[in-house]
Amino acid sequence: MALILIADDSPTEVYVLQKMLEKNGHEVIVATDGEQAVAMAQSQLPQLILMDVVMPGLNGFQATRRLTKDSATAHIPIVIVSSKHQETDRMWGMRQGARGYLGKPVAEDDLILQINELVEVSA
Repeated sequence: MALILIADDSPTEVYVLQKMLEKNGHEVIVATDGEQAVAMAQSQLPQLILMDVVMPGLNGFQATRRLTKDSATAHIPIVIVSSKHQETDRMWGMRQGARGYLGKPVAEDDLILQINELVEVSA
């Protein structure tokens, strides 16, 4: 189906998200911090990125902004997946260029629905 980059520094979160995605036929690549997420997005050009906010070094908001400002990666939809899901966090994430925002823990139905909507649009 789609190549999806998970950017999250929590092995547990990566495991949970990866299982959900693979069960639904998606291929997964993983970055454990914002810098690595930017580099992998530029080299692998995934069809969608799931971006955590709180990561060492470059945080998810900064990585999202960097990717959406880069012409090589601006077309890749980014969904922020974070435990920081106050309305101000959501608004800030969308202002950085995210196309979706899901709070942790993520419900599988919500995740797959969001991915299907965004991958269809960008395909």
